[in-house]
Amino acid sequence: MQQVVTRHDWRRDEIHALYTLPFMDLVFQAQSVHRQFFDPNSIQLSTLMSIKTGACPEDCKYCPQSGHYNTGLLKEKLVAVERVVEQAKAARDHGAGRFCMGAAWKQPSERDFPMVLEMVKQVRALGLETCMTLGALSVEQTQALAEAGLDYYNHNLDTSPEYYGDIISTRSYQDRLQTLSNVRDAGMKVCCGGIVGMGEVESDRIGLLQQLANLPVHPESVPINSLVKVKGTPLESVDDIDAFDFIRTIAVARIIMPRSCVRLSAGRQQMNDQMQALCFLAGANSIFYGEKLLTTPLPEESSDQQLFRRLGLRSQNKFAPEASYYSAVTGE
Repeated sequence: MQQVVTRHDWRRDEIHALYTLPFMDLVFQAQSVHRQFFDPNSIQLSTLMSIKTGACPEDCKYCPQSGHYNTGLLKEKLVAVERVVEQAKAARDHGAGRFCMGAAWKQPSERDFPMVLEMVKQVRALGLETCMTLGALSVEQTQALAEAGLDYYNHNLDTSPEYYGDIISTRSYQDRLQTLSNVRDAGMKVCCGGIVGMGEVESDRIGLLQQLANLPVHPESVPINSLVKVKGTPLESVDDIDAFDFIRTIAVARIIMPRSCVRLSAGRQQMNDQMQALCFLAGANSIFYGEKLLTTPLPEESSDQQLFRRLGLRSQNKFAPEASYYSAVTGE
């Protein structure tokens, strides 16, 4: 088997050539790359909690939390630290190894930021990996989060630079790249991916993948989201992405970012077991696990249990209950 070389200079024509391979050849290549760096039957489990919901000043056309759209979402203030710790304990007890906290902000305020730092400290004290998504961060904020012990920061690019302006106008692409740079400079790991099925064309998926793969360091986690259409958002009636195109996106991400965890993220609720299995075969090795992903639903825990059992998959996480369908292994 040819040894994979990690690259940061991918051209679009090279990624296009991968994306348009015969489907079986693409999935075989992706699975072959996957096996060089990961246990093919092991999945990383994360749980995501919304710590501040709704009334976001951003105008992301896919997002039910945007204050620009009427989606019927109830607005909530920043939750208490104690509630976050309670949810984190429950996530740990159900097998999650990473606890992610998301707030509907453009950027954390000075008033709320001390509570955010305390959440990081207390969740990390439970032995869980910590991840947050809070919008843009200043250099000082990233340094403070790093000092508090934050392991990962999530900040997605969402789509290609060319299509980005059709989706968001309140934050530039360069703003997103700058936040990612701040996170790296502070010594934290990066969780960064995008959303497909927003009405983009094939070249936009390729452009997103190129941006991710050509970052100075590949994101340690790459969430690939399938749009969850929410009534009241501008994308509520957009055409569904073809299932095979979604799987192709997963497969190419695995090939060009071979050491990254590729997360099958939002949209799993709309995927049948067969499609999810193909995503895992194509190199996805991480999922969000729980009742919802911020505000959109995920499959019930029991359906995940059944699917993992049928596929012979196990959790990477050290807190996975040995008596459950997860087989406990050491670390990630």
